[in-house]
Amino acid sequence: MTETATGLMREAAELLSPVAGGDAGFEARLLLAHAVRRRADRVFPVGGEPVDTIAAERFRRYIASRRRHQPVSQIVGVREFWKHAFAVTRDVLDPRPETERIVEIALRPPRARRILDLGTGSGCILGALLAEMPEATGLGADVSPPALRVARRNLESIGVAGRADLRLSDWFRGIGGRFDLIACNPPYVAAHEFASLAPDVGMWEPELALLGGGDGLECYRRIAPQLGAHLLPGGRALFETGAGQAGRVAGMLRDATGFPVRVFSDLDGRDRVVEVSGG
Repeated sequence: MTETATGLMREAAELLSPVAGGDAGFEARLLLAHAVRRRADRVFPVGGEPVDTIAAERFRRYIASRRRHQPVSQIVGVREFWKHAFAVTRDVLDPRPETERIVEIALRPPRARRILDLGTGSGCILGALLAEMPEATGLGADVSPPALRVARRNLESIGVAGRADLRLSDWFRGIGGRFDLIACNPPYVAAHEFASLAPDVGMWEPELALLGGGDGLECYRRIAPQLGAHLLPGGRALFETGAGQAGRVAGMLRDATGFPVRVFSDLDGRDRVVEVSGG
């Protein structure tokens, strides 16, 4: 019996409901689009067309993976961030919409010429910024060799690899020079919070990119004492923070550098990004 896109999506939405809730139908559409090698917005208009056996089997494998809580981005291998599709694997944090706030703030004047992305992961922040600022060069640093390989792939795919270096580094260790923009989305999940993370996150994303010590602030403590020495006069540093952390992080960075700090909220009104302005 020939299967159709409509029938497969209906079946998948029911199976995904316990995992995805109200997003089950949307996720089914995305996964079917990937299975039939078609853009997601082209599935519904031709929903009654037959789906060949190979594509249907591929789709059901995707659904089985999603039912084990594997994120859709890992199943399809990409996540949209800013204006680009970034490759995603289990070696990197899945780029999140709230992290785009760093990119948005960084693009405000004055424009940077030399960018450092600490804990670059997938390279999404560095890649997005370099694509928007053709006059800039950048350095992405990460302690994970597999993450750096993903970042290199992404920088090449969006055409900015020629203006970017990648370096294996534990925060500022091994990083010389000063920068007029430092961006950082460090691990900030507290140890006691890890067990309560959604299975999509806790089971599938790297602990190295999630856990920020006992109170979630350990990485900021390690970065703060060296920040002033790497920030050019008039430069800025932007840090993403977790829920309820912005005030403590702002105080920590102010005390360590003596520089002015400012806190920005995300689209949900939560304090999300701490900006340090170099003297």
